[in-house]
Amino acid sequence: MQQEKKFKRSDEPIWWGLFSGGGVCFAVFLPSVILFYGLLLPLGVVTLEYQQASAWFFSFWGLVFVGAVIALPAFHSLHRIRHALYDLKFQQKTLIKWLTMGFAALLSAACMLIWLAGL
Repeated sequence: MQQEKKFKRSDEPIWWGLFSGGGVCFAVFLPSVILFYGLLLPLGVVTLEYQQASAWFFSFWGLVFVGAVIALPAFHSLHRIRHALYDLKFQQKTLIKWLTMGFAALLSAACMLIWLAGL
């Protein structure tokens, strides 16, 4: 009777998925956010009333916006930091993973709590 090989399940696909989602958000959403809030609003090309902005931001699409502009890029950048520390030969891989991904999760949760507090 041949013994079955047992493969250890990895959580890496989750982290790589968040990494790639954050990369897409960095490439697609952040330039448009910078253009809108950094150039168009200050130059007066676009006007935005507080009530209109508040109503939009605290809607479902505002929640998607917070996730796309803050949470996913946080996972992307901290995943890069994690692998940079691995490349620098830091040996505490489990600790590094918990610190970087934990900080990204904590930052994401804090943003969501701030968003919920505004409701």
